[in-house]
Amino acid sequence: MFPLDSTWNISFAGCGFLGIYHIGVASCLLEQSPFLVHNARHIYGASAGALTASALVTGACLGEAGANIIDVAKDARKRFLGPMHPSFNLVKIMRNMLYKTLPADSHHSATGRLGISLTRVTDGENVLVSHFNSKEELVQACVCSAYIPVYCGLIPPTLQGVRYVDGGISDNLPQYELKNTITVSPFSGESDICPRDRSTNMHELRFTNTSIQFTLTNLYRVSRALFPPEPQVMKTMCKQGYKDALYFLKKNGLLNHPGPHRPLIADGEDEEDDIMNDDDDDEEHEEHHVENEIRPNEDGVVVNPSQSKSAIEDHIFEHLPPRLHKALVEACKERYTLVQSLSNLLPVRMMTAVMLPYTLPLESALSMTVRLLEWLPDLQEDVGWIGEQTMKMLQCAVTRATKTVSNRMSAKFSYQLELRHCQSLPAQLIPASLLPSWVSGGSSSILDVISRLDQYQRQLLPSFFCVNLDLQGSFYTGGPTGGSPVPGGSTRAGEEGPGPALAFTSPIINPEEVEGMGLMMRRLSENHNSTAALPALL
Repeated sequence: MFPLDSTWNISFAGCGFLGIYHIGVASCLLEQSPFLVHNARHIYGASAGALTASALVTGACLGEAGANIIDVAKDARKRFLGPMHPSFNLVKIMRNMLYKTLPADSHHSATGRLGISLTRVTDGENVLVSHFNSKEELVQACVCSAYIPVYCGLIPPTLQGVRYVDGGISDNLPQYELKNTITVSPFSGESDICPRDRSTNMHELRFTNTSIQFTLTNLYRVSRALFPPEPQVMKTMCKQGYKDALYFLKKNGLLNHPGPHRPLIADGEDEEDDIMNDDDDDEEHEEHHVENEIRPNEDGVVVNPSQSKSAIEDHIFEHLPPRLHKALVEACKERYTLVQSLSNLLPVRMMTAVMLPYTLPLESALSMTVRLLEWLPDLQEDVGWIGEQTMKMLQCAVTRATKTVSNRMSAKFSYQLELRHCQSLPAQLIPASLLPSWVSGGSSSILDVISRLDQYQRQLLPSFFCVNLDLQGSFYTGGPTGGSPVPGGSTRAGEEGPGPALAFTSPIINPEEVEGMGLMMRRLSENHNSTAALPALL
């Protein structure tokens, strides 16, 4: 709990038709601890919470505001489709209700103190409006904050020339992150004032800053936010809000607290007792004093101070503020005329359901005609806005389509360029392919190539000598019938030898052959040097 010597705020969450819960909370704060409302620096609200915040800041009658909410719910429940029926104009009903409830100078008291959460249509950002030039602007701000797209209509309302929709879409609980903000929500969760459901489920949903615990009761509340329940159920919700606010005040020691500047009780004797018993170190004595502050009610019923806390709480709970209690009771009463009584008969209701396919188009056409006539003053402005939004949507679609096509074309063109580039490149030079196959020998290493060349060079030299010797022997060896003696031999030509014995010749090296061999060696040496220089070229 924040210290009372500092500033604090109050924030009401958006909740649709469950806004009757906020009426009960606001009534309890004004009845049991009014300094929290009067000394609050800001009072924020979103959607339905903005309606309660406006009534609380401007000093409007909360009983009348609660009765109006119940009347709107009853009007919606009369139709077959509820609030979705074409003949149900929620914006018109809400505007008339605000004009009727808010004071004439409400914009003066609301400026600078009331904060209404809005969602800007152009960019979806949240806007807190706290300055109002007239009552019309205050009413229009409340209408914009509670305007749910499609549910309330297709064309958003304007405020100071800007289109806005429901503030709960962007921020359903304004300024909830501040530690000095008292948050109020009709959904069970982590808000300061909210229903306390008995559930062991620790999971929760965060809907635009609003904590909603996963319970069956919360699911029922969410379903009733846009489709109102019966009037008696709504009255029970209002009492639940009063009880939850009372629990918050008792828990934080604020029940009937005199406040930092303004005492709650005007009686001098009771005021002295409050000052004497205002001791923070003695909590039990302070609780006993708070219980003794309960006075006899209008009916003369006196509550014994020795009763338990629950009995005292039930006593306060059962006796709501008179004006609020009377307004809720009157709103929950069903006033039937003769026609309504006949329409509630079972045969008539069955006949109405059977004739619905024929009556619904007729009612829709009639309601559309009435709305079109009411739309004529703003027709030019709204049609211009629709045209602008259509052009923006078309431009956005064309831009995205152009971007997508350009990306695909650029990707395809780049792929084709890469493909042509790869096809136009020369074949990669392989060092082993530059040499004969007998040199490479299946190995592409330069060192292996050089070693093979040396090996083949050693093998070729002896083979050349052998070939030369064989040729010389064939040239100088005699035939089978004899012949001229070989130079340096023992037989002459024309003479018969002793027999066919072989004549061995001694190898005689010709100088020309030696010169040829030297030339061949030089060529092999040059080939060896060129092969050694091949890695540098590669």
